[in-house]
Amino acid sequence: MKFLFAALLALTLGVSLTLLAQRDPGYVLFSYLGWTVETSLTVYLLLQILAFALFYFGLRLLWLLWHLPSSLSRWRERRRVLRAHRLTNRGLIALAEGHWSQAERRLSRAASRSDTPLINYLGAARAAQKQGEEGRRDAYLAQAYQSMPEAKLAIGLTQAELQLAQGQLEQALASLRELRRVAPRHVHVLYLLKKLYEKLQSWQDLHQLLPELRRHHVLEGEALAQFEQNLYHQLLDQAKQLESLQHCWQELPKARKQQADFVAHYAQRLVELGEGAQAEQLLRGYLSKRYDADLAARYAQLDGAQVAPRLALLEPWLEQHPADPVLLLALARLALRNQLWGKARSYLEASLAIEAGAEARHALAELLIQLGEKDQALAVYRQQLP
Repeated sequence: MKFLFAALLALTLGVSLTLLAQRDPGYVLFSYLGWTVETSLTVYLLLQILAFALFYFGLRLLWLLWHLPSSLSRWRERRRVLRAHRLTNRGLIALAEGHWSQAERRLSRAASRSDTPLINYLGAARAAQKQGEEGRRDAYLAQAYQSMPEAKLAIGLTQAELQLAQGQLEQALASLRELRRVAPRHVHVLYLLKKLYEKLQSWQDLHQLLPELRRHHVLEGEALAQFEQNLYHQLLDQAKQLESLQHCWQELPKARKQQADFVAHYAQRLVELGEGAQAEQLLRGYLSKRYDADLAARYAQLDGAQVAPRLALLEPWLEQHPADPVLLLALARLALRNQLWGKARSYLEASLAIEAGAEARHALAELLIQLGEKDQALAVYRQQLP
């Protein structure tokens, strides 16, 4: 557009000068030291324009020749950057396609000329690790830091991720602790710490980290609920002494201590540590307020405690759950231990009428043998055969 405007302006001036020259070409006389030059005004003006043009383009040529080395250098640099950009793209494609050796070679070669050396070095580090070259991986990460020290967090996160993936848990722990010192509330740092502690089965560290995971929404909704549930179960399993087990139970949220699966787990751990009386008291307290089939079965199988109170606690639940085979089997076991043969038989037969469970069938057969009804016991055993 500019060129068109300039051409139009030149054409207009040329036409104007031509028309003026035709009307009156003018007259110019120069005299110097006895020399005289005569010409028309039109020719003089054309010569002036030509001289100005030659002077201008001469200066431009000198300027270009003076700056030629630097211009050539910049041109070469732009060419190198363009080639590095193309090589980086090819390296990233190779990395995405899983051609680790090609990706590492292309990305590392282009890094020094790339306008994004951080991406080159981080990609080369990933490619090196995929080839099992941890030494080269760490060297690329060091070069990444030298190229962009302000990206310390991004480089550290990449390093920790690679160490985790490679199973270098102690090194990953050191990296993540340093990152947490730098960015204590960073979501991905907290997430990687969670993954690391799970791999290390460091449940106490995870328990200490849990408030941060909640506060910064590292986990939410169902994922958070599942994580908490697994963590609390692992903490109960980890407690090897009665005091630590009781402390762990007290530390559980109140809502968790009302859940049947946690009550069952805590009762089981109490029994394993020789505290059957505490387990009986715990299950009795729960079952006196609400019913759970699994807890009823566990309650019936406890050793040591008196049988009659347990039978009296569970029998009222039968009115609300008359068709629960688990409850009927639990009542039958308690009746057997209390030598209430008739009541045990009726409970077992009722349980089998609802669900043909192997445990109930075996218990009924044993009871029938004890009562001298061997033919009926044999018939019950035959019903277990496929």
